[in-house]
Amino acid sequence: MRIASAVIVGGVLHFALGWWATWFWSAAYVATQVLEVWATPRLLRNPVNTPAEAANIAVALFFPGSLVFGGLAVALWISVPGYGPALGVAVIASAMINLIALSRGSRLAFAASATPYGLYLLVMPMMDYGRVAGPLLTTMMIAVGLIMLNIIGAWISTEESRRAHQILAEESDRRRTEAEAAVEAKSAYLAMISHELRTPISAILAGAGELERTSPGQGRAQARLIKGAGQMMRGLLDDLLDLSKIEVGRMEVETVDFDLRSLVSEALRMWRPEARHKDLKLRVEGAHGLPDWVHGDPTRIRQVLNNLISNALKFTAKGSITLRLSASPAEGGYAISVAVADTGPGMTPDQVARLFTPCDQLDAGTARKHGGSGLGLAISRELARLMGGDLTASSAPGEGAVFTLNLVLRAAEVPAAAQAPDAVEARVLVIDDHAVNRQAISLVLAPLGIVPETAASAEEGLERLASEAFDVILMDVYMPDMDGREATRILRGRAGPNQTTPVIAVTASATERDWEACRAAGMTGHVAKPIEPAQLYAALETALAGVEARKAA
Repeated sequence: MRIASAVIVGGVLHFALGWWATWFWSAAYVATQVLEVWATPRLLRNPVNTPAEAANIAVALFFPGSLVFGGLAVALWISVPGYGPALGVAVIASAMINLIALSRGSRLAFAASATPYGLYLLVMPMMDYGRVAGPLLTTMMIAVGLIMLNIIGAWISTEESRRAHQILAEESDRRRTEAEAAVEAKSAYLAMISHELRTPISAILAGAGELERTSPGQGRAQARLIKGAGQMMRGLLDDLLDLSKIEVGRMEVETVDFDLRSLVSEALRMWRPEARHKDLKLRVEGAHGLPDWVHGDPTRIRQVLNNLISNALKFTAKGSITLRLSASPAEGGYAISVAVADTGPGMTPDQVARLFTPCDQLDAGTARKHGGSGLGLAISRELARLMGGDLTASSAPGEGAVFTLNLVLRAAEVPAAAQAPDAVEARVLVIDDHAVNRQAISLVLAPLGIVPETAASAEEGLERLASEAFDVILMDVYMPDMDGREATRILRGRAGPNQTTPVIAVTASATERDWEACRAAGMTGHVAKPIEPAQLYAALETALAGVEARKAA
């Protein structure tokens, strides 16, 4: 920019005043810039240890350029009749203003560059000594001094502003780093707590499921009560983990084919007993207009839908809850709208504005009266947005509330009917450091007629796998000393009867990143804790089908 400015100034003065000498000035100034570019890396090659060294380098780099550029002001002052002094002062002032931007952060650079210009400003009025009356010369000197003071003051103000901004930026970066570290630490802590809590919850659900299957009459009702409490505990835990994942940007959604009508029907079926218990009507409108099979995340859609219906039932004392369903063609699929309307007390605009704030229960008595974690709506909106849609709310005092989920889902083909296995002949090894987990998995496998072998550690499991053949291995991922992924890598890396046996990961951490790590270690499938029987059965069916295919080949 400085080189271009020198060439433009030389051209303007040549054509305006006929000064050929300006080209020599331009060439000299360009030479100082080239010298500065050449000298800078060489002068700064070694560390600068003292202020004197820094001053010498600043003078060597910046003084020559200012000395040559300022010489133009002297030539204009002397040679241009009438307006020469004004032009000379304008050249010096513009050059020094440019220095304010170029020398930010360095007093030495500013001083070394500004000194020649300051000297020129002091000397140029003196060149008119004898030709100009004393008062006028004095006025010129005062004006020059004011220009210098203002430029120096502008540089100081700019530096103070720059330093203040730098301090604020550093403080902001520090606080952001601390906040990110705190969120990461909280996420890691929740992941650890999740792993520990899912073990007893798995046992509660598995034991309750087995009792419900085998107990008559009153025993079955008690088992359902235990099962419901376990599912409630799992729901609260899932809410906490979901919020943690959302905060650190790790929440993920999957895309699979599923039956949307069945999903809505199942959600309604689950909440109808609660509605009857409160003497509320649970209505559905527009179900016939929904498509059957679509492509999306059924787990997250079900989670949002359950949250909305649960909230409506919680805050509605009398009247009804109405599910209004609609679908319209969209590019490659359908625009789905699910509105849950209730006849509850309604909300003020301020309460509606706070609805999607995590842990906000609107008033102090809400949690005591209705329970819940205050996370459901916040998580539901984030899930809707992750799926490319949104969740909105509208309400007025005394008029109930309407929550509307809008999504765009791609159309999917209706799959062939799948049959759940009734009984399975397979030798299964369960490797888990928790006895509760091993017993829970045994209970889930009992309806298939499978009595699994067990190992209490990865090392014990590898010992058995070195000498006994199994059809499927259920491997806990997080175990002390050696985790499940490392054990799988060892199993795959050594010859033996189970080198290619399917390994199903069993873990409380259910993110796609974790599944990728399990696949990279050699695991062939996964199920999440607390274990859903249907999910485990599907994983077993897939694993055993692969074994049969290899035997046939």
